[in-house]
Amino acid sequence: MVQRCCDTCAAGEDRPARSCFVCLSLVDIDASLVTRLVSSQFPQWADLPVSPVELDGWDNRSFRLGADKLVRLPSAEAYAAQVAKEQRWLPVLAPQLPLPIPVPLAIGHPGAGYPWNWSVYGWIEGETAETAPIRDLGEFATALARFLNALQRVDATHGPPAGEHNFYRGGPLTVYDNETRDAIAVLANRVDVVAATSVWEAALTSQGRDPPVWVHGDVSAANLLVQDGRLSAVIDFGCSGVGDPACDLVIAWTLLSGCSRETFRQAVAVDDATWALGRGWALWKSLITLADEKASPSLAGRAEQTLDAVLASGL
Repeated sequence: MVQRCCDTCAAGEDRPARSCFVCLSLVDIDASLVTRLVSSQFPQWADLPVSPVELDGWDNRSFRLGADKLVRLPSAEAYAAQVAKEQRWLPVLAPQLPLPIPVPLAIGHPGAGYPWNWSVYGWIEGETAETAPIRDLGEFATALARFLNALQRVDATHGPPAGEHNFYRGGPLTVYDNETRDAIAVLANRVDVVAATSVWEAALTSQGRDPPVWVHGDVSAANLLVQDGRLSAVIDFGCSGVGDPACDLVIAWTLLSGCSRETFRQAVAVDDATWALGRGWALWKSLITLADEKASPSLAGRAEQTLDAVLASGL
């Protein structure tokens, strides 16, 4: 059921920075598999219809279960550890945050040919900010900053530190140094090498926040839900952990711009060093996406827009 698509992955090489895009979705997961898993492990829900969500991500495959539940299954071994983390910590975080987040209802186990644990959550209504109209980006930015500020205030004493489980989100940006410089070299004919290198080196020399705090790890338009034009929920905490919050600032260059970006910056109240680190995170992700030949045209297009925004914005 699980196949390796390239020599690097077949050899099991440790690549903490990024994995082959093809290898992120190697397990054949469909509604039929989910139906079998639910029926065998949760017979009380066996009669509920299963249908794939309209927009899905890389890390997990998601399916609606009836009207009020969601099933999420890791798409590759690299994401399997996120299940236990979310099961443990999301119920702790949820009551301390100003917006709804996913709360697990049950944990599923390997079966029907599927090799990892998986989760059932309550369904949260809303469209992602990728497609939903946002009434006021400044108001949206303020609401998101308020959420992140609350997340950072949650006691992080025993939370999971940045590591392989969340691809080092919240950890030192130096983990991605070689990869970023390689991407700049590959893209030398497409990007401003001097400007990109300057932004990257400014990020590397910036001092991270101490003490560590809770981070979401993947604050993207795909993980922000909108209802009636307003931010209504934050989903997908697979990359969450405890560390430096700069990684949660990437949304400033991927979705926000101009006044809304400045509103966000003021509302999250970060210092210049943290902002420079966040800019570095945005640069890294846009560069490696552009450098990856397997990236879809739409993904590459969004990465190029982000890169332009990063390079055009001041430190």
